[in-house]
Amino acid sequence: MEILGYIAALIIGLSLGLIGGGGSILTVPVLVYLLGLTPVISTAYSLFIVGLTSLVGSYRFYKKGLVSLKTAVVFGLPAIVAVYTTRRYIVPAIPEEIFEVGGFMVTKGVLLMLLFAGLMVFASISMIQKKKPAESIDDNADTDIDVAHENPDAPHPKPKFNYGGILAEGMVVGTLTGLVGAGGGFLIIPALVLFSKLDMKMAVGTSLLIIAAKSLLGFIGDVYNYNIDWPFLAIFSSISIAGIFLGSFLSTKIHADKLKTAFGWFVLVMGIYIIVKEVFFA
Repeated sequence: MEILGYIAALIIGLSLGLIGGGGSILTVPVLVYLLGLTPVISTAYSLFIVGLTSLVGSYRFYKKGLVSLKTAVVFGLPAIVAVYTTRRYIVPAIPEEIFEVGGFMVTKGVLLMLLFAGLMVFASISMIQKKKPAESIDDNADTDIDVAHENPDAPHPKPKFNYGGILAEGMVVGTLTGLVGAGGGFLIIPALVLFSKLDMKMAVGTSLLIIAAKSLLGFIGDVYNYNIDWPFLAIFSSISIAGIFLGSFLSTKIHADKLKTAFGWFVLVMGIYIIVKEVFFA
């Protein structure tokens, strides 16, 4: 199973390289079901892995002029505070046994996995949904990071901030990230388009930088609470990052939209599997 886990790490990176996202949603299930880690420590490790791989991806967008640093700071600060607070104080405070329903005990691990499965279902829907032709042009940035910006010199509109919406969305996304260890790009990108008025290409690149910052800084909260297996994290993350570069190379030869839809269905099935397993076979 350990070998399968490392193969899955490569697949996570491949997904990020091929379709610009989605792979991080698999990190926690891989760590729990293939590598046998507890849900709590898996969400912690996922923050590090997701943060590091997103940082690599964001740098590639940054070189193409597709990252709004000001937007990343305005949106990222409340998200960072929320994810750090959640990992440092809220998650450790959740009791191991929360409540019982009809003889079924909802433990901390079960709760975190069910929350994560729910996130997987919502994320899969955003991947499966067909885009209108007019939208699909801009959405190529979300599916293929190598062709996200065909004209680096093309002007982009300056961000206009809805500070109330950004603050609320940042806190919600940060708390969710802290609880389940996923990047939440499918929530951040629409928020950047809606509240910061970024175009889709710029929103994707900025989202990756926000995910990297809040995940890595949020992970600091776990360093105080758990014994971290740094060699394992280094190996897993390195394999995932290698997958990003391989996926980016393959993305020039494979149609990303079809891959994104297929991957969405896979994530949906995985989410339903986790719900069934945790509720009926835990």
